[in-house]
Amino acid sequence: MEKIKVKDEINLFRDVDTNAIINTDMQAYNNYINAKKLKDTESKRIENLENELTDVRSDLSEIKTLLRNLVNESK
Repeated sequence: MEKIKVKDEINLFRDVDTNAIINTDMQAYNNYINAKKLKDTESKRIENLENELTDVRSDLSEIKTLLRNLVNESK
């Protein structure tokens, strides 16, 4: 694979065969991977919190129904 340096760019090269631009900056790549992992972790955390909130709402609704039934039976 032959590569030609892109003008005025330090880490960019063009693949002669595919005409693709290749970034050889490994630090930028590692930063991207770490940011993606952090975002994925945060997304999972939010999804878990949303699921817990749904469960709490469901439980609260059930408790309210039971309390209403108790009040109606005692009348």
